[in-house]
Amino acid sequence: MAFRLPIFPLSVVLFPGTPLPLHIFEPRYKRMLADCLVGDRRFGLTPADGSGAPPEPGTVGCIAEVRVNQELPDGRSNIVVVGGSRFVLSRLLPESQPYLVALVQTFEDEPGTEPAPEDVESLRELFRRYTDSLLQLQDAVPQETSLPDDASPLSFHVAGSLECDLGIKQRLLTERSTSRRIKALLLLLPVLTSGVQAGLSVHRRAHTNGKGGTLPDALAQ
Repeated sequence: MAFRLPIFPLSVVLFPGTPLPLHIFEPRYKRMLADCLVGDRRFGLTPADGSGAPPEPGTVGCIAEVRVNQELPDGRSNIVVVGGSRFVLSRLLPESQPYLVALVQTFEDEPGTEPAPEDVESLRELFRRYTDSLLQLQDAVPQETSLPDDASPLSFHVAGSLECDLGIKQRLLTERSTSRRIKALLLLLPVLTSGVQAGLSVHRRAHTNGKGGTLPDALAQ
């Protein structure tokens, strides 16, 4: 079913069920936010190509549902959105608002593309290794996190948490097979984890004197 949706092209990728903080400062998007807040609090995030060109028909995005709105004294806003359903852009509408408005359709995974249970469990384990490595790199204490039970929400949660190229994230967003998306994540996570662990090795050496010992206090500060 097609429906009307304000569109915000941005160089981020939002996934269903994942939170995203945004800073709204351009006049047209301040107007869009104001209109959303008096309506259903929803707009669509689509990828921006850097040229300023509007998204083309067939572009896949994700509905952003405004959960938190902090208006600043100068009219800017800090907001937190949570990803709703994915959509595919059908066409832009010729409306008078300063921001883009499009006719969009929902975009769901194809039926019959459920992954094997062992792939889901492997994804959970690989993602925990990845997040533990990231926390160590940030000198944070590893902690147990709650992951979605179902395969599709789990795959979106993992994809949204990865620190990787936006083009890769967009391809994960546009994948309509839950099984293929999880298999892609199973291939991607070891590569990303290896990169994080390499950075962690350098990070640890930076806290030593190069001989395996800790730096003197005066040098470590």
